[in-house]
Amino acid sequence: MIDLWFLVIAFLWTGYFVLEGFDFGVGMLAPFVGGDDDEQRQSLQTIGPVWDGNEVWLITAVGAMFAAFPAWYSGLLSSFYLPVVLVLAGLIVRGVGLEWRGKVANPAWCDLGIVVGSALPAFLWGAIFADLLLDGALPALLGGAFTLALSLLHGAVFLALRTEGRVRRRARVAALATGAAALPLAVVALSTLASVSGAATVPALAAMAALAAAAALIWRRREGWAFTATAAGIALTSAAVFLRLKEAPLPGLTLAEAASAPYTLTMLTWIGLITLPFVLAYQAWTYWVFRKRVALPR
Repeated sequence: MIDLWFLVIAFLWTGYFVLEGFDFGVGMLAPFVGGDDDEQRQSLQTIGPVWDGNEVWLITAVGAMFAAFPAWYSGLLSSFYLPVVLVLAGLIVRGVGLEWRGKVANPAWCDLGIVVGSALPAFLWGAIFADLLLDGALPALLGGAFTLALSLLHGAVFLALRTEGRVRRRARVAALATGAAALPLAVVALSTLASVSGAATVPALAAMAALAAAAALIWRRREGWAFTATAAGIALTSAAVFLRLKEAPLPGLTLAEAASAPYTLTMLTWIGLITLPFVLAYQAWTYWVFRKRVALPR
């Protein structure tokens, strides 16, 4: 049961990073790929129906940690209290910006809130996990820079996939530019992780290959496959992180020591078996409904 629930939590965090990754990227890029207000709205409409649903993955992941591994949950959040609070502040500011942008006469403050509220979590999640895994200010900065660049790349590819016209062309240019920054950071960050954990080596190398493939695919205007590659790169990076965490979720703490009682894990398993398929089906249906490219507002 312990290994099963660690796998569930790793899956939930991975889903969050993949789905919110392009949300963050779109939020940061929207003012720059949109030449005017209509084009900026076109960019933000690509995430309008899904961004709040994507945040549910974070709530579920943290809730599962609290229930299945309370010592891990409390130790992680207390050790990184300030950056976690800043992440939450960023998510709140971004949400306010997205909801109010179309309701105010001058959306400049909303645009700033969306950019900052997207950049903060994109950087801080990488910094938090890098510091947890590698312990040090420089690894934290490296991890934050890597996840920030990765989110920008993922978001740019998503915009190229989901938009038309000038925004699509600018998003493709942004994807090539951010890919040039993300790839070297990926090599350094993932090589550093692989050097301290043999279990993380294979997914780390596969993540580098996926991100290199994404850059080549966006150059060939294969946006769908490029998005698949960036999503795979993020998922493989998350796999490398959690394979390292499986050895010790916190310094001096094993999974068995962090886990809840067997009865609690059994009850959680039954609850998860009942509810998780419905949640996944609903989110898959949402993405299917809103799968078409977004054109300029009429």
